[in-house]
Parts: sequence; C-alpha cells; structure tokens
Amino acid sequence: MSHLFLIRHGQASFLSDNYDQLSDMGREQAKILGKQLVTSATNFDVVYSGDLVRQIDTAEIVANVYLENEISFPEIQRDPGLNEYPAEEIMTTLGKYLIESNKHAAELFEQCNNAKLESERHRYFQKLFELILEAWVQNTEEVELSITWDDWSNRVRNTFQEIMMRAGKSELIGVFTSGGPIGVSLQTALDAPQMKAAELNWRIYNSSMTKYTFSGSRFSLDHFNDVSHLPKELLTYR
Repeated sequence: MSHLFLIRHGQASFLSDNYDQLSDMGREQAKILGKQLVTSATNFDVVYSGDLVRQIDTAEIVANVYLENEISFPEIQRDPGLNEYPAEEIMTTLGKYLIESNKHAAELFEQCNNAKLESERHRYFQKLFELILEAWVQNTEEVELSITWDDWSNRVRNTFQEIMMRAGKSELIGVFTSGGPIGVSLQTALDAPQMKAAELNWRIYNSSMTKYTFSGSRFSLDHFNDVSHLPKELLTYR
C-alpha cells in the first residue's frame, strides 16, 4: 500500500490585488509544516504541485526546510490538474449575473460593500461566494464560463488517479494543492453528493494535511484537514 498526502497551500493574499501569493502568515505556516514533516521523518518519494504561485511557493518553502536539515526532497513536478477552480472568473461572471438577477445575492453584495468592519466584510463575502459557487456546481444558471464544475472536478479526479497509477509499491506521495481539489478528493472517496466537495472546501485549513492510503486507483481516507502542527493563532481558511 502507498500513501498520498494532500497539502493545502499556506494563507494567500485574500482581498488583495493579487490573491495568488502567500501572505507573511502563509509563509510561516508553510515553514512550520516543513518542520513537522521533517520531525516526523516523512520522506516523500515523489512530490507534485499545481502551477499556481501559492501552491508552488508552499512546496518550495517545505523543500527548503528539508534541505536546511540535509534531507533530500524530490524535484517538484507541476501539474495544472491540481489547480484550484477559477474563482475569480466565477465571481466576476456568474457573480455579476446573480447579483443582477437574484435578490439575496444583491443584498449580500450590498452588505459586503457597506460593512464597516473587516470581519463583517469577510462574512458577507463568504456567504455571497457560497451562493455563487452553489450555482456553478449545480449549473442552475445559463452563464457561459471557461469551464463547468463537472469538467473541472473530473479533471481533478483524473489527475489524482493518474498520480496514484504512476506510483510504485509502498511509495509516499506529496501533493501541494488547494482546498477545491482536496474537497473533490474527499467527496470522491466518500461517494458524497457533488455539492459536498464545495462545502468541504470552505472548511479546509491553510497548510493542512489530508492523508489517503491507496493501491492503484482505489484509495481510503486516513485523516482529513490535520493542522496539529499549527498553533491556534495561525489557523486560517484563506
């Protein structure tokens, strides 16, 4: 049996001009994760990452911790099949449509814009985002996007399957990815409804680890969303 570690990137730069970069906290989360992996003698045979900056940088920070401790770390193989769904496109295209046509979406948008506290702004944004993502997953609105939920989630599943099929006997595989693909992996493993993948995504911590045991394309969950390596003040979702 082999093992698959799915690692979510560190905190990105939420609500900034460029979301796809690690914040200072995200870099600290990744460094602590690397130290935990080294301490626990987690020696990967193969490592993959999506090609988003926040995913690659998290993998490279972890790799540097290994190298600082004179422990070898495999070359990071990039695969766009591990990328997050196109959240910005979904928000700007499908979101704009819903805000103009859906009363609840319009109210949340207004509340988000008028919020005086940053915490309130985040809360209303999250509620609006969940509403928009649900419409995308269920394909309830006739809005043309570059990719459908079905096509994106199937690409993620196929990528995981290909990674597992390429694995040798008793290998330890590290995958640096995002909350969306991790949610899809769990939804697939549990044979849960499609919407569960999106709902799980909202609860996945930055720099968390989700572990599977697998043989060929068959896999089972060992643990989900493990952040035991992080202090409470470094727990974040974005």
